[in-house]
Amino acid sequence: MTTLTTPVARPAQRGGMTGLSFPGVLRSEWIKLRSLRSTIWSYVILVVLALGMALLMSLSFVSGGGPAGEMDASALTTEAQADLLVQASTFGAFFGQLVVAVLGVLVITGEYSTGMIRSTLAAVPTRLPALAAKAVVLFAVTFVMATISAVGAFFVASAVFADSGIAANLFDSDVILPILGSALYLALVALFALGVGTMLRSSAGGIATVVGILLVLPLVLQMIPAEWVQDVLPYVLSTAGVGLFSDT
Repeated sequence: MTTLTTPVARPAQRGGMTGLSFPGVLRSEWIKLRSLRSTIWSYVILVVLALGMALLMSLSFVSGGGPAGEMDASALTTEAQADLLVQASTFGAFFGQLVVAVLGVLVITGEYSTGMIRSTLAAVPTRLPALAAKAVVLFAVTFVMATISAVGAFFVASAVFADSGIAANLFDSDVILPILGSALYLALVALFALGVGTMLRSSAGGIATVVGILLVLPLVLQMIPAEWVQDVLPYVLSTAGVGLFSDT
């Protein structure tokens, strides 16, 4: 007599992870960042500011508005010539910090305003990897673009100063390190703005907060005559960041 056996139904096996891997999240964040018009315009403005400010500052020096216009190049030491070129090359960073601050806020708050954050969280249910990927992409792209801007500004300033006999080697440590420092500062500002935007989830509120911390807070602290305020002032974001590429 043959015994009939009913096959035991096995639970369907999962086809793998439903979420993206971290490299996949990085690629998606890169696609989102480069597809935004605000990103393109922000980096274009960053480059234009760097080149334009370098041109204006170097022309003002050469025309008599600074040491280069008051003395011959032979009277300037090699360090002084390099310092002039560094000042002109990194001058745009003082204005570029506002551009990357706005961009850093919009990168995250734009998703909340358009509803794209729902798609992001559906693909990456855990928020931390998505935020980390967004931060890595924003930091890397901003650092690269800021470096390109500062190096371009160096060549613009070098072309203007060449008629006065002032020159410096880009790859000297006294030149390249401040240039990279200005790029690092702008990338950190973008990262800080991303964090503020993540907490506030409001474009207007995030931009106002970041700009206030960068520009208003140092001025307010300077007007307070307390000793502890003067001890804290060097550690404020903008003050400490400018120290990466400027002695002032």
